[in-house]
Amino acid sequence: MKLKLYFLESRPQFLILSLVLGFLGTAIAWFYGYFDLGYALLATFGLIMAHSSVNTVNDYCDYKSGIDLVARRTPFSGGSGMLPAALLKSAEVFWMTIITFLIAVGVGVYFVLVTGWELFPLLFIGALCIFLYTPVILKQKWPEWAPGLGLGSLPILGAYFIQTSAYTWPVVIASIPSGILVSNLLFLNEFPDTEADKTVNRKTTPILVGKQKASKIYAVLTLLVYIWIAVWVIAGVMPVFSLLAFLTLPIAVKAMKGAKRYQDMNQLMPAMAANVIVVLLIQFLLGVGYILAGVF
Repeated sequence: MKLKLYFLESRPQFLILSLVLGFLGTAIAWFYGYFDLGYALLATFGLIMAHSSVNTVNDYCDYKSGIDLVARRTPFSGGSGMLPAALLKSAEVFWMTIITFLIAVGVGVYFVLVTGWELFPLLFIGALCIFLYTPVILKQKWPEWAPGLGLGSLPILGAYFIQTSAYTWPVVIASIPSGILVSNLLFLNEFPDTEADKTVNRKTTPILVGKQKASKIYAVLTLLVYIWIAVWVIAGVMPVFSLLAFLTLPIAVKAMKGAKRYQDMNQLMPAMAANVIVVLLIQFLLGVGYILAGVF
């Protein structure tokens, strides 16, 4: 029974993002002629552990601050609900954070030893994003950059480096959509939490600029992803099959329209669901695009 609760505490539905990130980073490396299945699987496992650590430390900090008791839980925001419901103790969640983090660190250390020390700065920045996001970064202006970096661009670069032992400008360019998308994922999910977040002095963008302006920023960032992909396909840096990502545009339009109607939860909730699909599907289709480009 406890194992099931621990599994649910990790918020497994969100860990799909880590699988997609591992797939995309590995697909880009494969496109350039590098692929090791064992490395790919181990790196993705390490990323899942790091992501689990993010989720649990967020739950732990939110419970300790009291925000979990006033936040409105949705399928996309408000935490797992395990601690407020007393299904797990705070000490258990704390140790779950430490254990998953140490496993991720162990995987990272292994790859630093076998692929090169240049991986270390990336892992170090990612670790800072994990532990500082909830207690520190969320209390600074524009905090959405941290998940965009730590669970967006950096995992792509890391998955690529593990296969190739190098960083290149093409992979940096290919990692930018992931950074924007994951930032947007947290961005829109912050809308229902603004009142609760204010009670603990968080400075999310919807709080700083208001939801009306924030919905416009969200739309601009969403469109920027498509523009970025198109520009670099035209420039010949990203393969033409990357344009498969444009298949998600109708879903993105639905998310943008729903974000503008943030006052109505019946409109906002489908928008948040559409946003999750866009975030996952664009990155998956980009990975498929790189594979197809390598084949054809």
